[in-house]
Amino acid sequence: MQLDTAHYDGLMVVSVLEDRMDAAIALDFKDAMRDLTSDAPARVVLDMATVRFLDSSGLGAVIGAMKQLGHQRRLELAGLNPSVEKVFRLTRMDSIFTIHANIDAALGGVATIDAAPRGQAHAY
Repeated sequence: MQLDTAHYDGLMVVSVLEDRMDAAIALDFKDAMRDLTSDAPARVVLDMATVRFLDSSGLGAVIGAMKQLGHQRRLELAGLNPSVEKVFRLTRMDSIFTIHANIDAALGGVATIDAAPRGQAHAY
């Protein structure tokens, strides 16, 4: 499980660097998100631009990550490709999550805090 993080003013971006989110990585994803977001700011954006396939286990892991953040923080999604977006739409999870077309739309002019080119990669 490869994730990349970047910190911005009041916002954390977690980029999934996998092409599939399925049963094989769902548990690792939830554990990694818990570790990475334990002290996250109020907004966490999950950049899923590289994810081409999402099954029910992957969807459950994303929902689990949202629940782990609690009520004080929110998980937003960005960069869903058409097949992944369809899963969120068919399950009506598109009404639960704020979904941005891409990471730039999610950032909406927020300035970066860290000087790393894209953040910090984490392998789980």
